[in-house]
Amino acid sequence: MSSRRRVRLGDLAVTLDEPTAQRRGTILLLHGIGGSADTFAGVAPRLAAGGWRTIAWDAPGYGESADAGPGFPGADAPGAYVAAVTALLTELDVSQVHLAGVSWGGVIATHVATRRPEVVASLTLIDSTRGSGRSAERAAAMRGRAPELERVGAAAYAAARAPRLLADDADPAIAAEVERQMAALRAPGYAGAAEMMAQSDTGAALSGIGVPTLVLVGDQDRVTGVEESQLLARTIPGARLGLIDHAGHAAVQERPAAVSEAILSFLAESPTPEKELLS
Repeated sequence: MSSRRRVRLGDLAVTLDEPTAQRRGTILLLHGIGGSADTFAGVAPRLAAGGWRTIAWDAPGYGESADAGPGFPGADAPGAYVAAVTALLTELDVSQVHLAGVSWGGVIATHVATRRPEVVASLTLIDSTRGSGRSAERAAAMRGRAPELERVGAAAYAAARAPRLLADDADPAIAAEVERQMAALRAPGYAGAAEMMAQSDTGAALSGIGVPTLVLVGDQDRVTGVEESQLLARTIPGARLGLIDHAGHAAVQERPAAVSEAILSFLAESPTPEKELLS
């Protein structure tokens, strides 16, 4: 059992799922570039039922969070999002957290793990990637997304892109929810996320990650792809890889029970530092 509430912390909105039994620790859930805290609606309660407090944010410029101020994310876009995550943890008085990120959220989580390793107890990367800065072409394509969103409108943009995130046999209700979340995109938040992705290539830093890491990917992911997740798992020391059957890039929404079970099993086998237990 768990309890759920929405909380406003400065410019950020978060969804908190609190376990009613003894708390094992805190998991911060970071959504993808087309999502919001609602991405984890099927996962967070399951994790909380397993004894974990979960925090799902609406990233800056997403959902009910305010648009970031002028200049955000700036020349060091990854650093700006790392700062936003660590500021949120400070606001919630969490000294160390288990990070779980989907796609773009996984890239943010990777940057946090490499730049601020003292705040990370474990890392879960779901349908994620090293970022779009691996080539000039990828970076340019990513930077072109926000102008396209503004040109065609969020509803048309979502209708064109959302189906690619799903498995071939996706539940129509889930498909509609994925499209609904993408149709709520706002250009400032999306542009900031795209710029961060365009500046990101975490490949050289992966071998230095020193926390327990789980990599999950839908077996029909056509966006970041299974091979990219295999590379992440192969390069991060000691990382384990899990395939989510009958799921695409939106595996968290298509197969929330399977994703939750994989995370809970991983956390049960991962050591929990004493200071994280106190958070």
